[in-house]
Amino acid sequence: MKNIAVIGVGYVGLVTGVCLADLGNRVVCVDIVEAKIEKLKQGEMPIYEPGLEDLVDRNVKAGRLSFTTSYAEGLKEADFVFIAVGTPEGVDGEADLRHVRMAARSIAEGMTHPMIIVNKATVPVGTGDWVADLIRQYRNGNDDFAVVSNPEFLREGSAISDFLDPDRVVLGSLDLDAAEKVAQLYLPLRATIMITDLRTAEMIKYASNAFLATRISFINEIANICEALGADVKEVATGMGYDQRIGHGYLDAGVGYGGSCFPKDVKALTYMAETKGRHPQLLRAVMDINDDQRRQIARKVENALGSLQDKVVGLLGLAFKPNTDDMREAPAIYIAELLMAGGATVRGYDPVSEAVAARVLPSVELSDSAYDLAEGCDALVVVTDWNEFKNLDMARIRGLMRGNVIIDGRNIYEPGPMRELGFYYRGVGRGYELG
Repeated sequence: MKNIAVIGVGYVGLVTGVCLADLGNRVVCVDIVEAKIEKLKQGEMPIYEPGLEDLVDRNVKAGRLSFTTSYAEGLKEADFVFIAVGTPEGVDGEADLRHVRMAARSIAEGMTHPMIIVNKATVPVGTGDWVADLIRQYRNGNDDFAVVSNPEFLREGSAISDFLDPDRVVLGSLDLDAAEKVAQLYLPLRATIMITDLRTAEMIKYASNAFLATRISFINEIANICEALGADVKEVATGMGYDQRIGHGYLDAGVGYGGSCFPKDVKALTYMAETKGRHPQLLRAVMDINDDQRRQIARKVENALGSLQDKVVGLLGLAFKPNTDDMREAPAIYIAELLMAGGATVRGYDPVSEAVAARVLPSVELSDSAYDLAEGCDALVVVTDWNEFKNLDMARIRGLMRGNVIIDGRNIYEPGPMRELGFYYRGVGRGYELG
């Protein structure tokens, strides 16, 4: 059993802390937001993630997991300190490292014995060296330490399984012994462990997310061409995916990517490249295509209705993806704002993100169910592909609506059956919008 402190109880920190505890370690999660820590002590989760509440409860009861606002308490016996604070987007697209700086300084000032500091947050290339410099600058004694980069690859909605059954564990450090000690924490997972240098480990995270975002923008570009030429992008993607060099992952045309990672990471990588005199044309195109995809959806609604003025449009799904309540950079936000700018009244329904949506989209009328949402609507837009929406009684939906327009931004329905029910149906790249 190792003693571990995790700094930050946001998405990455909380999942990392509870999973390390579940592997048999003693973990103290530290956060300076007192209200968040108090809620966790009472068993209330600050985020929605399937299975998280049960896992936290089990490890708290077993005495392996605890929460505090005190760095002194968290660091007292820690062999490893994971920095998992937020790195939001800065003014010019760069990563904002204020929270990392605060965490590093607090660790340095509270350090009373040798420890290994692990950067778990997504940070710009070179941050590991910078954190080491901060520790040396602010530590009170001469206790030995090492910095290891251990980027996270957690998908919201499946973060626990991603941690416990990872494709790989990436570790980077200038201190091979420290990296190998961190690797020991992950041995129970029987995963592939890659050890490299600090900057390469940091770059692996950015390159991975940028590549996945590129696949999404690529298939959306193909979808738009399919609409013009009469091809079906779903079948195109299926045919492409059988090629082992391509694969099927992240080839679902739709409303574009969102969330806390892809948007800011692609921007941050672009910023890093530009500051070094490089010209990241592909990354810029990825972002441009993604931005335009939201406008495409709004245009489809307007074209189908003739005008948005005085129309009622319902959004099926508000979170940026299923199985989360996260609305950071959610496509629903942009689509709703475009529709309202055109004169439409916008309603929304999401199975879990209602509380978040009430803060983020105060002008959107929130409904209690998909059927409540549909009543009186001129058009519905599928924005998030929750399984609940795939199993709706669409004949009932049709009867509740004032109009008959369905814009399927996730291609979860088939055009033929929808038209038989009397809907004016448009998906993304489904090959029937010739002319």
